[in-house]
This record gives sequence, structure tokens and C-alpha cells, in this order.
Amino acid sequence: MSLAIGAVIAGLILLIWSADRFVDGASATARHAGMPTLLIGMLVIGFGTSAPEMVVSALASLDGNPGLALGNAYGSNITNIALILGFTAVISPIAVHSTVLRRELPVLAVITVLSGYQLLDGQVSGLDAAVLLSVFAALMGWSVYQGMSGKGDPLGGGVEGELEAQPLPLGRALFWLVTGLVLLVVSSRLLVWGAVFIAESLGVSDLIIGLTVVAVGTSLPELASALAAVRKNEHDLALGNVLGSNLFNTLAVVGIAGAITPVPTEPAVLYRDWVVMAALTVALFLFGYGFRGAGTGRINRVEGAILLAAYLGYTGYLISTLVKAPGAAG
Repeated sequence: MSLAIGAVIAGLILLIWSADRFVDGASATARHAGMPTLLIGMLVIGFGTSAPEMVVSALASLDGNPGLALGNAYGSNITNIALILGFTAVISPIAVHSTVLRRELPVLAVITVLSGYQLLDGQVSGLDAAVLLSVFAALMGWSVYQGMSGKGDPLGGGVEGELEAQPLPLGRALFWLVTGLVLLVVSSRLLVWGAVFIAESLGVSDLIIGLTVVAVGTSLPELASALAAVRKNEHDLALGNVLGSNLFNTLAVVGIAGAITPVPTEPAVLYRDWVVMAALTVALFLFGYGFRGAGTGRINRVEGAILLAAYLGYTGYLISTLVKAPGAAG
């Protein structure tokens, strides 16, 4: 057991570090290739911050642990909104100016409904995965079109500042792009092995491990990005990272896992985990869309505290199920 716990800790540390290097390398490489900064923020950085979830879930599915894959994706979405945005908003209220984000908020809400519909038959089938990946491809195409034609969005300016603050030569950018990707796979393999071993030793489902330990661990890059963005008063980047990550998780991460092998889902995934994820998405929509009349959304400290309380309540409930019935949790 101690070896497995060490593997999870080491895997998470290496995962976070390698994801950061991968994002730096990918962003700098895209900039050298002439990609617009808005697209780098939406696509490259979005892919990069979701790379831990993607690799972990793909490996878990390949290893025959689809519950870990699904728990990682949905748990990361819950963690991103409730813990990361909640904690960030308590520190500094998040103002939302970006037109891109105001378009993505309702899109995320619709996609969340789609994911719930797919859970009704008790599995994410190959067809479901194909639908998710097709929607993902369509959204990426739409984002490319919008990014190429749109000008003057605050999100683009924030990404521009980030890239200018940390310029990388092309050779070093390519090195960190490749090295970061390789280490992502290695650290994810270590993390998946440790997480599955712990779940089997404790007699709990890999879904619960995915929803808690693995989800928090793979969401740490988003937390670091959000705190750094707010510290620099780039609020749109903080919310943009979370929105992009949740879109990637719901569509690409679950889609990739389901394409590798159908993912059977316990009833609790729909009535517990999806319900919490959907409620948090609606709350984020209401908080961030700016219905207050000024055209600018704002997640204030009270709303941040509400999100944090929701996360603590949800996590506490998961832990209570383990304490009451450790052999049949999940």
C-alpha cells in the first residue's frame, strides 16, 4: 500500500510539472508558427491544461478501469468550478468581460445536458463517444473560425501578455513540447497504477478514487493558472482556463475513454455526480453571464463561498459513503 501511495504522490507531482512544461512548449511553438494568441489561449492552452485528464483517462480505459476514467473527467469538472473558481473568487472576485467566454458558458451548459442524456442507458457507448468527439471537433472548428475573425477580445490580450512574459526559442519550445508529453504519459501511468491499487486494497470503486484524489490532482494545473491569472488581474484567463478544461473533459476526455472501450456507469454517476456537475455549471452560468444589467458578469466572494461550500459538501458526502460501506462504495 505504501508503494502505491508513493506512486500516486510521485505521479501527481510529475504530472503537474510535465503538464506545465508541455503547455509552455506548446504555446511557444504555436506562437513561432504564427498562430493567433486568442487561438493559443483557447486551443493550445486548453489542450495543455486538460492533458493530465486526457492521458490519465485514456490509460485507465486501456487498462480496463473505465470508472477511473469517467470519475476523473466528471470529478475534474466539479473540482474546476466548485473548488478552483470558488477559492479564486473568495481571494479576488472574478469579473468576466470576454465575449468568447460569454459564448462558451451556454455551450458548456448544453454539452452538460448532452452528457447527462448519454448516461440514461447506463453506459457511455462507442456511439456516445463518437458523438462527443464529433461535437468536440465541431467546436474546435468553430473556435478556430471565431478566433481568426475576432479582434480585440480581452482574452486574447491576456494570452499575449502571458506569452511575451515568458518567451522561448523555438528549439527549447520543441524540446519541452516533446519532453512534457513523454513525461505526461509516464507520470499518468504511475498515477493510474497507484490509484487502482489503492482502490482495490480499500475495496472501493475506481470511480470514487477518480472523483476525488485523481480529479483534484489532475486539476492542479487549472488551480495554478487561475491563481496566477487573478494575481495579474487577468480575470478572463482564470475563467477561460476552467471553461476550456470542462469542455475538453466532457467531450474529449470522456469521448476518448469511450472510444477505447465502452464505459459502464453506475446509477450514482447520473443521480449524484452528474447532478452536482450540472448544478455547478448552471450556477457558473448565472454568476458569470452578467444578468445584472452591466453586460459584465462577476463571480463575487459570496458566490465563491457558495461554490466552495458545494465542493466541501459533495466531497464530504463521498467520504461518508466510504466510511459507512467501504466494501460497496461508489
